[in-house]
Amino acid sequence: MKKILLPFLIMVSLQLVAQEKNSKVHLNHTAIYVMDMEKTGNFYSKIIGLDTVPEPFHDGKHIWYKTSNHSMLHVIQGATEKREYYKNQHTCYTEPDFKGFIEKLKAANISFEDVSGNKNAITTRVDGVHQIWLQDPDGYWLEINDDNY
Repeated sequence: MKKILLPFLIMVSLQLVAQEKNSKVHLNHTAIYVMDMEKTGNFYSKIIGLDTVPEPFHDGKHIWYKTSNHSMLHVIQGATEKREYYKNQHTCYTEPDFKGFIEKLKAANISFEDVSGNKNAITTRVDGVHQIWLQDPDGYWLEINDDNY
């Protein structure tokens, strides 16, 4: 009886996990429209530290980055002018080596600010999480924090 019951319980458990995973809406990707894909791509690869993933178009106008286990950032070439974006509409990345990341920004001469706009300053949220704000080459706002959720 035990030989039959254990595989059955494992199978039912795996099915429940699969149903739970597939029954909820989840973020698949975000996309940004950029003027200079090479410059923006270097920023997300070398400064932010995202890894690329294969993209299906192979047309030289797309770079896809993995941003978590099941979501991506799509960088798309084609914008004709730089736009102004609101800081409150941003993408946030958690950086485990927050202090090292700030040093990388300083070494690359990339400015950052706190939530109030004070240059080279760090915000400490009420929950203790540290955060900075910066813009990518096309002006999209990013928050970088040290949340350890």
